[in-house]
Amino acid sequence: MEDNFRDFFEVSAMEQSKVAEKEFSEWAKVAEGEPASFEALRQAAIAAYIESVPEKNRERLLRLQWRIDQERNLAQTPMSACMRLSRMMWNNMVGEKGLRDHLEHLGGLLGGQADVSRRQIEGAKVLAFVRDSAE
Repeated sequence: MEDNFRDFFEVSAMEQSKVAEKEFSEWAKVAEGEPASFEALRQAAIAAYIESVPEKNRERLLRLQWRIDQERNLAQTPMSACMRLSRMMWNNMVGEKGLRDHLEHLGGLLGGQADVSRRQIEGAKVLAFVRDSAE
C-alpha cells in the first residue's frame, strides 16, 4: 500500500502550498490507508495556509491552531474531538463576547443606539478614587 501513496506523501517545501488543494477523495484514501501520513499532510497543509496569510494575522492563527490541537488531544475519540471543536465554534459565534454580541453592538452603533449593553453594566465594578491630601 505504501507504494501506491508514495508520490502523495512526499511533500517538498515548495509543494507545501499545494497540499491543501488535494481532492477530498485523495485525502480520504490516505486517511484510511496511512493515518500517520495523513496526519503529516494535514499538519503541512495547515502550516502552508498559515504561512500564506498576511504576517499580521499569523500569530492569531497559530494560537487558534494550538487551541484546536489541544482540544483534539484532550478528546478520547475522533467523535469527541468533533464535538469539542463544534462547541468551541458555537461559543465563538453565539456565546458571550462572540460574533453575535459584536454584531449586535455594531448594529446599535450604526442605529444610533451606542448604549453599553446591559450585561456590561451589570458586571461593571465601580472604583473609588481618593485624592491624595499631600497634593
